[in-house]
Order: sequence, then structure tokens, then C-alpha cells
Amino acid sequence: MKFTEEHEWLRVEGNEVVVGITAHAAEQLGDVVFVELPEPGTTVSKDEEIVVIESVKAASDILAPIDGEITAVNEMLADEPTKVNEDPEGDAWFFRMTVADASQMDEFMDEAAYKAFIA
Repeated sequence: MKFTEEHEWLRVEGNEVVVGITAHAAEQLGDVVFVELPEPGTTVSKDEEIVVIESVKAASDILAPIDGEITAVNEMLADEPTKVNEDPEGDAWFFRMTVADASQMDEFMDEAAYKAFIA
């Protein structure tokens, strides 16, 4: 897994990247009550707002970590947004996407660097 400074994680699976938020981000948000996901087939650019999360504390936007196309979204989160708090780095992924430029992945942190970043 790779991690961004915006507390997103990215996991490469085949020719796609799965994206979600870290446990640290979920903890900071508090109890998640709503998640709005992008439509599959949407082309996104790095740093474009593509997911809205609302919690009891605040609303937050998730940015596209890389350029590409959304291929699938985690529909479960529409009905069960609390999954983001329960399993943020597992079952509560937000979307899958193809990657337009694989070199964009090189700028992200590995797990050790991310743990140092949030320390």
C-alpha cells in the first residue's frame, strides 16, 4: 500500500488502484454518517474533489490521488457509512480506478514513512 499526505491509501490490484482513507483519517473524522461516491466511468484528474464524507464532526472532501478513470465504487458505503470507521483500510474502500500515469504512484509514502508522517 501507498499513502498520501491527505491520509488516503492506495493499493494496486492488477491494472487498477483501490483507494480509501487511512485509519488515522477515519479516527480524526469521528463517526461517519454519509458518503457520496463518484460515478463509475468518470475521468478524474489528480487533486480533483471526488468523494464527500460527512461525519458528526465535519464534512470532508476526498481528492483524486492520481489521474485516471473510476471503474467501480463501494456501493455498500451508501447504506452503511459507519463501515468507514469500522474497517477503513479494508472493506470500506471508496473506489477503484485505472491509472493514466503510473509514475504518479512514485510520489506516495510507504507504510513506514506514513507512520512517521502522522507521529
